[in-house]
Amino acid sequence: MSVILETSELPAVFDGVKLAAVAAVLYVIVRCLNLKSPTAPPELIYQDSALARFLLKSCPLLTKEYIPPLIWGKSGHIQTALYGKMGRVRSPHPYGLRKYLTMPDGATATFDLFEPRSEHCTGEDVTMVICPGIANHSEKQYIRTFVDYAQKNGYRCAVLNHLGALPNIELTSPRMFTYGCTWEFGAMVNYIKKTYPQTQLVVVGFSLGGNIVCKYLGESQANQERVLCCVSVCQGYSALRAQETFMQWDHCRRFYNFLMADNMKKIILSHRQVLFGDNNMKKPQSLSDADLGKLYTATSLMQIDDNVMRKFHGYSSLKEYYEEESCLQYLHRIYVPLLLVNAADDPLVHESLLSIPRALSEKRENVMHVLPLHGGHLGFFEGSVLFPEPLTWMDKLVVQYANAICQWEKTKPHCSDTEQAVSGQE
Repeated sequence: MSVILETSELPAVFDGVKLAAVAAVLYVIVRCLNLKSPTAPPELIYQDSALARFLLKSCPLLTKEYIPPLIWGKSGHIQTALYGKMGRVRSPHPYGLRKYLTMPDGATATFDLFEPRSEHCTGEDVTMVICPGIANHSEKQYIRTFVDYAQKNGYRCAVLNHLGALPNIELTSPRMFTYGCTWEFGAMVNYIKKTYPQTQLVVVGFSLGGNIVCKYLGESQANQERVLCCVSVCQGYSALRAQETFMQWDHCRRFYNFLMADNMKKIILSHRQVLFGDNNMKKPQSLSDADLGKLYTATSLMQIDDNVMRKFHGYSSLKEYYEEESCLQYLHRIYVPLLLVNAADDPLVHESLLSIPRALSEKRENVMHVLPLHGGHLGFFEGSVLFPEPLTWMDKLVVQYANAICQWEKTKPHCSDTEQAVSGQE
């Protein structure tokens, strides 16, 4: 009789274990995918001004709820991973002309030029000058998707190809792109200004490109001439502050750091003959074979920056390199309308870094900080349940903001409070 009782109880025990296992799996899925997180309009930090009121009225995306794909879109890691792996879905192939510019040190800068495919909503000639993220270029899918959308909205687009990033373009000097070097971007902007004297500029930077464009504008007031506005998406603002957080394991930042460092190593090593070759008399004297050996064993971007990148520009230490090349000290010198976009769940940008754009937007009438809950790092996918749409929230926001600024320039009242603020700051 006891044997019969024991065998009848076993199935119930196994069923309980199964239910517990299923519950545990569902709990992990809900936590990892952040399914309980709400959808909401982005948080906006700005000062009340005529410009801000006009933007809130003219840019519905600033006040509209951002809804990512239901199943996975609330995970910053998945948004970031999908952006990094596939860039965009059904990415178009806009046609552009590649331009080559010789720099004073012998480097050859390249950028791709895309003409507008329709008339701009204001009837004006407007060019977007675009700086991609780290090691990126005009052939990346997220850039192609954005350029195609901007062209359809009447914008000419000029996209910088970071020095050394294109696999089919050889370096012509012992230097490649770095965290904050604005030389190539400045050369591209000057070319556009000279070639199209009637055009006005919208400056756009993604991730590392956001640092470069903000630093470029703040370096000189002349760099802001004919610039209507600037948009920076998913940058970290200060490499010096970010380096500690980038070595931490929370939100897997140390893992992302390793992956990005591995990609940088591959790019540098593909140009090692130009950068490290013994017959290259122009290479930095501080760059040696020992640095090449350290490059092979590097597991973080900071190690690569310290052993290689800073030496292209003669910095004596990593601290000096990060301090001088970050846009942090230049942001307050930007007087054109400035939109700073980050995602609260960006695994690469620590939340402590977001105090920088927040503080700036609380003081400057020309600055607005936009912080949606979701989006990851350059993800910002939209969609109903599982499959994302080709255009992202980010693509639409940048064009919508640029359209609004162009309209503002045509219709703004004389001596607006933004102009008064700028004249007072000058």
